Amino acid sequence: MERESFEDEEVAELLNKNFISIKVDREERPDVDHIYMTVCQALTGHGGWPLTIFMNPEKEPFFAGTYFPKQDRMGMSGLMTLLAKVNDAWRNNREALYYSGARIIQAINEGTEAMEDELSPGLIHEAFADYKRSFDSTYGGFGAAPKFPTPHNLYFLLRYWHRTGEEFALEMVEKTLESMYKGGMYDHIGFGFSRYSTDKKWLVPHFEKMLYDNALLAIAYLEAYQATKKEMYANVASQIFTYVLRDMTSPEGGFYSAEDADSEGIEGKFYVWTQDEIRKVLGDADGEKFCRLYDITDKGNFEGHSIPNLINTGLSPNEENAKSTGLSPQNDAEKGFIERCRARLFDYREKRIHPYKDDKILTAWNGLMIAAMAMGGRVLRDERYSTAAEKASDFIFSKLVRNDGRLMARYRQGETAFPAYVDDYAFLIWGLIELYDTTYKPQYLTRALKLNDDLLKLFWDDKNGGLFIYGSDSEQLITRPKEIYDGATPSGNSVATLNFLRLARLTGQHDLEDRAQQQFRSFGNDLERAPRGHSYFLSAFMFSQAQSREVVLVGNKDLQNAYGLLEVLREDFRPFTLSMLYSENNEELKKVAPFVENYKTVDDKATAYVCQNFACQSPVTDINTFREILSQ
Repeated sequence: MERESFEDEEVAELLNKNFISIKVDREERPDVDHIYMTVCQALTGHGGWPLTIFMNPEKEPFFAGTYFPKQDRMGMSGLMTLLAKVNDAWRNNREALYYSGARIIQAINEGTEAMEDELSPGLIHEAFADYKRSFDSTYGGFGAAPKFPTPHNLYFLLRYWHRTGEEFALEMVEKTLESMYKGGMYDHIGFGFSRYSTDKKWLVPHFEKMLYDNALLAIAYLEAYQATKKEMYANVASQIFTYVLRDMTSPEGGFYSAEDADSEGIEGKFYVWTQDEIRKVLGDADGEKFCRLYDITDKGNFEGHSIPNLINTGLSPNEENAKSTGLSPQNDAEKGFIERCRARLFDYREKRIHPYKDDKILTAWNGLMIAAMAMGGRVLRDERYSTAAEKASDFIFSKLVRNDGRLMARYRQGETAFPAYVDDYAFLIWGLIELYDTTYKPQYLTRALKLNDDLLKLFWDDKNGGLFIYGSDSEQLITRPKEIYDGATPSGNSVATLNFLRLARLTGQHDLEDRAQQQFRSFGNDLERAPRGHSYFLSAFMFSQAQSREVVLVGNKDLQNAYGLLEVLREDFRPFTLSMLYSENNEELKKVAPFVENYKTVDDKATAYVCQNFACQSPVTDINTFREILSQ
């Protein structure tokens, strides 16, 4: 629609003569996008982008739709026709348009009125049953094409498996993660995931790469690695981080937003190959072998070209597929061959014209990548990732916090803009909690608590509970909505709820636990209607229902002697366990969590306290005993 209409001089003349045209970057203004998308869904029964809204000068919408061709086509009104009709109605029947706008606003506001309901623990099992029904057992994922990764669905299933022992929950996670990696949605040459798959096999992607997808997917692969100990998942997470650090990180440490699907005006052109190109780069013998492995054929699998993929070929957990190509993932020599070929093809591809990079730095998406990188440093024992997370955190606090302490939403080329939204606060707090869990530097807990206080002051609904999308100090729009649906990313309300629970139990500020319980009541009706659409919120609810553990490790002054116990703590997937690392000289941690002062070493040895349901077991100093207690 941009090329067809907005860059067309005939359309522009009509627009500029009769309208004030506003083009909204929905990543910079999610508040505007959410409100008017709700209008579109209410008026038409569906939504999507491009989003087309007509409104009066008071910002009240009276007409909405999505895509319109320039001219009438196949029974669809064209934009030129629509502009003429709206202009005629505005000049000759303006009162009707104002009346329509007022009715729409009234309906939208009535739809946001709170209806509290207690969450039933049975919803967790209902959601699992729903995932089971919609699971694609052949290709992984849920539902039909197009298929979106939605990693927080997998977070929920991993926690469900961990809590209930239901093996099929883990099977769904593994099948989905393996299938997404094997498909063309994954960039097997340069790493990183595209936005979504247009088909059920994960073969043909929409080639756009988003920072938030790669952050959330890295977390899913890291958690799967913790749960299964399968190196494949660790390798995929590490490759995602390689891509982000190489292509999506600013010199100052912030993370860029996205890379376009198009280059030279053609979607996917940067990413696809022909057999002749592969042979030219690798030579005939190696090229033939690589093409056989990655499904690169004369016919192609995408508009006469080939998207490298492993759907029906090797490097698969399926041994028969691996043997059929003569390439087994267990063979180090063959792994070396693949990596050599990949590196040469990557160098060749770098000479192509790259897709456009959206180099704005968004606080919310940076918060997600900070969380992922921090987890990567912890799970993969690789300081490069935790260092990158710390550097990005420092960038946010130096460039995206106003002099009065107000967090901001976007930075680009030296300019900071827009008061931060609920997602910015919630996702950054999540990142800071993960940074603390990796580094045990109290400054990250201190920052998380300060931001959480600000979040509650600016966004909390004192009347009905829940967090509004934009702050009380921001531009006030026609309505002030809340979001709980966990879509492409988890909602700010969902993430904030789990943050409340984790911060409450880490610091002893139990009023935050009360806030989480209010969240469950405030959004209970939403979850009752569609449990599966709220997977991250259900993960937070599961955390509140599970018998969570808090582990306090106490070491000597430099904490060196506690690292053995720390390694044991990090051996397995423990989604309901929180931990702190403390020594008596750690004054900042005592300010944040005063209760830690009561924990002492035993016989001057590193000591672990395992607490559950507000009661602690006897302290232990022996590593094997500690491992045994954790495994119970």
